[in-house]
Amino acid sequence: MNRGTFIKKTTIIGTGLILAKLPSFANAEYPVVRTQPDKRKFNSQAIEDAIIEFQSHVKDKQLGWLFANCFPNTLDTTVTFSVKGNKPDTYVITGDIDAMWLRDSSAQVWPYLHFINKDKNLQQLIAGVINRQAICVLRDPYANAFYDDPAKISEWKNDVTDMKPGLHERKWEIDSLCYPIRLAHRYWQLTGDTTPFDENWKKAIQLTLKTFKEQQRKENQGPYSFQRNTSWATDGVPMNGYGYPVKPVGLICSAFRPSDDATIYMYLVPSNFFAVVSLKQAAEMVKKISKDDHLSAELMALAIEVEAALKKHAIINHSHYGKIYAYEVNGYGSYNLMDDANVPSLLGLPYLNALSKADPIYQNTRKMLLSLNNPFFFKGKAGEGIGGPHAGKDMIWPLGITMRGLTSSDDKEIKLCIDMLKSSNAGTGFMHESFNKDDAGKFTRKWFAWANTLFGEFLWETYKAKPYLLG
Repeated sequence: MNRGTFIKKTTIIGTGLILAKLPSFANAEYPVVRTQPDKRKFNSQAIEDAIIEFQSHVKDKQLGWLFANCFPNTLDTTVTFSVKGNKPDTYVITGDIDAMWLRDSSAQVWPYLHFINKDKNLQQLIAGVINRQAICVLRDPYANAFYDDPAKISEWKNDVTDMKPGLHERKWEIDSLCYPIRLAHRYWQLTGDTTPFDENWKKAIQLTLKTFKEQQRKENQGPYSFQRNTSWATDGVPMNGYGYPVKPVGLICSAFRPSDDATIYMYLVPSNFFAVVSLKQAAEMVKKISKDDHLSAELMALAIEVEAALKKHAIINHSHYGKIYAYEVNGYGSYNLMDDANVPSLLGLPYLNALSKADPIYQNTRKMLLSLNNPFFFKGKAGEGIGGPHAGKDMIWPLGITMRGLTSSDDKEIKLCIDMLKSSNAGTGFMHESFNKDDAGKFTRKWFAWANTLFGEFLWETYKAKPYLLG
């Protein structure tokens, strides 16, 4: 089941429904909601120690409870670790959907990188994610989500695209090929371990480069198209599955956003920024690890080309905010001004090391995004924040609030984000995909590991850098 379908089938889950399923002590102030130890998928002593440290030093008991539930949620509930052919292998589901997104799986384990030099088993788990992602990319670089079983047939087998066994969904999203590079590069930086970066991994990098170049669409529309028989508008791609026309300017087309929603203008700006970062990281790794100067130069050349195209085509002059970054452009002069909570987002560009927090155009853009001039910024009794078309009008995403906090240098804003996230759990002990701006008890997806783990990362980063904000 994809995210859009899950939302349509489950719609809004009320707090009362969740609390009704809690154990008999559910009326206690902070009930036990974390998966019981004997049912957890993976245990890391380093993460358990971090939880104890956080709870010992943070006076706010609710934050301690939330951190203990959310931060280990990926390890507790979504990972399957094994060794195949003497290589670690890790399959990571998103939560309530039994499929591995390249984006989500990278983002879910990213916060644990801080701890891998303290826990060799945790290091092996993440090495297994890197190995599995290389296999997925080689299976199909245009797919966004995969099954553990390479022979499994998807419920989306009738999509008008080149569906294959083992693919859950084949939505082309630039970030799907960026996130594995981000994870691999940071793993390598922290550990110095080059074991995962074998010939298989290098082939995945070569295929990533090939795919990005195809989607620059300089000579033709490329090999990828996608159509789906659905009334859900954001699940389909217009113009026979190729999207609305773009002018070849050096940017890379993305048929879908990181929300799995179709783009309007296919040059998705935050994803192109992310591609620049990832191409440079891949160039460095290929040069130093694989000793392939030619491939490294090709990767760097594409990064420089996309970077130059962003400077020329992604910046627009706003009547109120001045120079800002558009969310999507088409190379012809058309642009879309908005942001979506899913990352890469315009708001989250500093988090991805694509821009400095101090970048003046980013700061102008940020002001626009966190205002009602962003059509997907919602403000109500339960909080304020960015959502997106995926969950619909008036639905704020904790991912967006968390990203706002992680990219802020303002203590008051960081504290505001923590307080809103704390209240958004609606008594469940976890973050959710989205919640209604006027009632946090109306939310989507009670089990969404990315939101949980990212919130844990935000709390841990705040604890380390600005503990006084935690009470």
